[in-house]
Formats: sequence, structure tokens, C-alpha cells
Amino acid sequence: NFDYLVTEAGFGGDLGAEKFIDIKCRAAGLRPDAVVIVATVRALKMHGGVAKTDLKGENLDALAKGMPNLLQHVENMQEIFKLPVLVAINRFPDDTEAELELVREECRKLNVNVALSEVWGKGSAGGLELAEEVIRLCDSDSDRTPHYPYELDTTIEEKIEAISKRMYHADGVVYSNKARKQLKELADNGFGDLPVCMAKTQYSFSDDPALIGAPRNFEITVSNLKVSAGAGFIVALTGDVMTMPGLPRVPSAEKIDVDANGKISGLF
Repeated sequence: NFDYLVTEAGFGGDLGAEKFIDIKCRAAGLRPDAVVIVATVRALKMHGGVAKTDLKGENLDALAKGMPNLLQHVENMQEIFKLPVLVAINRFPDDTEAELELVREECRKLNVNVALSEVWGKGSAGGLELAEEVIRLCDSDSDRTPHYPYELDTTIEEKIEAISKRMYHADGVVYSNKARKQLKELADNGFGDLPVCMAKTQYSFSDDPALIGAPRNFEITVSNLKVSAGAGFIVALTGDVMTMPGLPRVPSAEKIDVDANGKISGLF
């Protein structure tokens, strides 16, 4: 038995959370009691156009420009899935009080609270504010009816379009000739009622990693479709995404070595 069960649905509300709720929760008959969207001031400043090398130091203008990205994730959870939302800020030492207050102010406009996570520096005490707010949300009276961006009895195209337009705010969906043929083959072979798992870059709501913030006036390009019959869903590959483990450009394993005496180096 447990009081609260926490599941990580990574890479953002448009990817991990959408798949977790749309596919896993729907299949298992589950409904989350609350959603915690984790963000950092640094990431929001990047979405405001700041280079990764220039993130230190207060920059309220860039943070304000990047806030629409976070707010779109929040609104997706609120408006599409109808779930209570909390924003958790993983605080860095160089985050200023003015920057944190700006995040709070913008989230309050959507009736969403912000809690700081400082467990890296303060241990469990640094997570109390976040834990208490999660408990409050989970114990609150909210709509327990499951909501999804599409119904399973719609066509594959309609499911992809619903995710693209409602979650990503795309204008529409473009299919390669190969994907068009695959749409028909999947439907003809009885896979039309399966949910859809979108394979898309985690760096943007679009399928273009360079479109930061909360972009508009774009289309999602589906290049390939395949069925994961055992798992029970259809995978739609968009843009130039690759279906491989999420590794950095230089995996840490390349720096690990063992010398003649059996001493391991490069682990940390």
C-alpha cells in the first residue's frame, strides 16, 4: 500500500505526459490526481533566446519571452486533460528572486502555484514546499472524469491532427508519400483503433528544434508510421527525429576507462 505514487513522464507535457495519459492511463483505467510540471529559470531564458553559455545573471526580458513555453505546457494539462497543475522550479544558485517572482506572477494568471525544489542543496528539507503543494492538489476536489485530446474510434489521421493542433498548436499535418501509404496499410490491417505515440523533438513544440518558445504558424511533418503491435500503439515519426535512446552528443561511456591495475576512471 502507498499514500502517494509519483511517476516521471519525461521530456515535457507535449511528449512524456501526453503519452503517459493518452496511452498508458487510458489503457490501465488510471487518472492522475495532479500534474507537476518541472521547469528551470535557465531553460525558460533559453526559450527567450539566450545562448546556453550566457544563462548566468538576471535577465527578466529573456525570461518573460520564454514564459509562453511553460504556460503552454500548463494550459495543455489544464484545458485538454482537465488536471490540477503545479509548477516546480528546480532552483539554481544564480536564479534571482526577481526571476522567480516573475515565474510565480505569470503562473498565477492561470491559477497555478509555483513551488521551489532545492533538494540538491538542502536535502529533503528543500523539497517540503513542493511535497506539501502536491499533497494539497491530490487531496483537492477535482473532476475525476478522464479527458483526452482524441477518442480511440477516430481515424489515425484524426488522432495525429488532434495531438498536433491541440497539444503543439500546429496549423496542420503534412505526410510524406511513404507515410500516406502506411496510413492506408495500417487502417486496412485493423490497427486504426490504436492510440498514437508521436516521436518528436523534445526541444520544441514543433518538429523543428530551432523553433523555441511557443511557436505558431507551423505544420507537423509525419515522415514515417509503424505499429508497435505488442505495446498496442502506432508510432508517428515527425521531422528528422531518430528513435534511439536519448544520449548526449558525447556519451559519458566514452570517457570511462580501466587501467592495467583495474582502476576505473572517468565515472564522475
